[in-house]
Amino acid sequence: MIVERPSGARGDVDLGWLRSRHTFSFGHYYDPAWMGFGVLRVINDDAVAPGGGFAPHRHANMEILSVVLSGALAHKDSAGNEGVIRAGDVQWMSAGHGIEHSEYNGSGAEPVHFLQIWVQPDRLNHQPAYAQKHFDPDARRGRWVTLAAPDGEDGALPIRQQARLRATRLQAGAAVEVVLEASRRYWLHIAAGEVMQGERRLGAGDALGFVDEQLMLVLTGLAAASDVLLFELPA
Repeated sequence: MIVERPSGARGDVDLGWLRSRHTFSFGHYYDPAWMGFGVLRVINDDAVAPGGGFAPHRHANMEILSVVLSGALAHKDSAGNEGVIRAGDVQWMSAGHGIEHSEYNGSGAEPVHFLQIWVQPDRLNHQPAYAQKHFDPDARRGRWVTLAAPDGEDGALPIRQQARLRATRLQAGAAVEVVLEASRRYWLHIAAGEVMQGERRLGAGDALGFVDEQLMLVLTGLAAASDVLLFELPA
């Protein structure tokens, strides 16, 4: 089964300082048909204005990944972690038994555009943890790079779940492929640009879910630079 999630069908939130599109139910956006995809619970496409941000708030038992597409995001949490992540950076925060954190635009002049991603963990009430890493977008031109993987294998950020997040950047006419196994679930999210998948033309914010599918997934870039994320998840 292939599930289609067009960008325009996502939840839409506009608070002035925040413009967000929700792939799955989150906050005031609720759709019982879109509560998540397996252990993948949240993909919020957030644009935060200068001076805006999320005040300190608490989470528990969730793996939270932030992928910065442009601008700068300033992080601070109750475990003493603090820093600014920029385009190309990925941040991992495992909320564990509970952590309070804030995320603000790290620039007083430019907006920050990032993806906020939540994955349910496979272990509960562990010690909270945090890490961030830069992944040069040019290093993934025409190839897949692993951004997050179980306990940090393959040089990726760690995640407390049997899940992986991969990314690629495609120039116009460039193609990548990956084998999807029927024993796993996959979620494909177009972060920026435009690609072809078979007869499907997918733009920024569009997504596809794959369940019980054994196939070779081939993507071809249509824009100067198209950024694509692929989640591999437990069945």
